[in-house]
Amino acid sequence: MAPKITNSLAWQQAELLMQPTFIRVVDNVRKLIDNSSWKGTYHDVLTWAAGTSEETKAIVTQMVQELETATPEQVVQIRETLAKLPTPHPGYHLCLQRQEQQVNVDLWELCYQVCFVEYTLSDDTVDIDTSLIDERGDVEWNLLDKKAKRVVEEMFAKLPD
Repeated sequence: MAPKITNSLAWQQAELLMQPTFIRVVDNVRKLIDNSSWKGTYHDVLTWAAGTSEETKAIVTQMVQELETATPEQVVQIRETLAKLPTPHPGYHLCLQRQEQQVNVDLWELCYQVCFVEYTLSDDTVDIDTSLIDERGDVEWNLLDKKAKRVVEEMFAKLPD
C-alpha cells in the first residue's frame, strides 16, 4: 500500500526523490545479483488496498478488459461503475531465485525505505527524508546513493542462507 503524504511540500519532495531513488535501487540490486548466487527477474503487478476481496478484484479486472471492446455508451457505464470500486495501483516486484528458494521483493517498498524517515510497511503517514534534498531543493545525490545502497544491502542480508 502506498504511504500517505500529508502536505503539498512533502508531495513535491517525494516527486523529486522517487524516480532517482527507483533507478538507484534497481542499479544496486543489479550489482548485488551480479555478485551472488541469486537470479532476479522483474514483474509488473497490481497492488490492491488491504481487504479487497478476490471477487471484487475479478470484477474490476473483467470490467477493465471489457473497456477495450466496449461501445462509447458502454464505456461511460463501465467507468461510472469502476469509479465506485477499489482500483489497484501499479507495482513492480523483484523475484529472487536460488535453487528451490524464491523471495519476492516489492521494489516500491524499498524506494519508500530510502525516501522516507524510518519507513515500515505498517506506516500510514510518512515523513520525507529531507537529508536527501540539498539547500537549493535539488537531490543530494551522494546521500541518496549511500542510502539506496544500504537499503538494498540490508534486504539482501535478510535473504535465506
